[in-house]
Amino acid sequence: MKAQPLNTLLLLLFFSLAGISSLQAQDDEEEEYTREFVGGVNLNTNGGIVGLGGLTFKYSTLLRPGLYRSLTFEAVNVKHAKETRYPSFSGGTFILGKVNYLYSLRFSLGLEKIVFKRGVQQGVQVNVLASAGPSIGIISPYYVEYADGSGNYANSIPYRPGLNPSGIYGPGRPLQGIGESKISPGLHVRTGVGFEFGTFESNISGLELGLLLEAFPKRIQILSEADTQWFFPSAYLTFFFFGSRS
Repeated sequence: MKAQPLNTLLLLLFFSLAGISSLQAQDDEEEEYTREFVGGVNLNTNGGIVGLGGLTFKYSTLLRPGLYRSLTFEAVNVKHAKETRYPSFSGGTFILGKVNYLYSLRFSLGLEKIVFKRGVQQGVQVNVLASAGPSIGIISPYYVEYADGSGNYANSIPYRPGLNPSGIYGPGRPLQGIGESKISPGLHVRTGVGFEFGTFESNISGLELGLLLEAFPKRIQILSEADTQWFFPSAYLTFFFFGSRS
């Protein structure tokens, strides 16, 4: 994992958490809500850069004033830090040496504490959170469009070491090879801080910034020339752009 994007998110998380302690609640606070549902997109450092990772959906219910229980589902594409895209002769790009995709389906149970409640129709709500749960790793072969130089048209085949890069025309179709996937169960934990915006109570938007640790019992090969991995730490940033609360 490249240090620069991870360090940037770590610094943002640190200063965000440090700034929480200096916030003072407003006199005119928003009424307590009992349920909230939000959805958005996840960016993370598992690809070596802060790149689009997948989708996140979270449902929260009130346990007691200021404390919520959250159920989160994520579907993300976990990349290797050394993945690099190369141009092909057809004008497309492909990832040289990639043998497998790793898709992770995460189911999390956690707690969220409101440390700063926003005012009615104004301000920002700040939460701190922690969650953990199972992961389902889906290991799918990486297909490429390849011509062997014998005059045949390019065919979709799983990438394997030894293929001539000049014969690769680009990646295969989206989700090609998903039917050949292997399943690897795992576990993950996360901690972070969330910021919720929105003019009205029923219009939810915001972001969540944090750290996630994920592990699988079996080592997973993503790149042919890289070591297999069982442990996947990352910093993440999730943008929630739709949702509702009541």
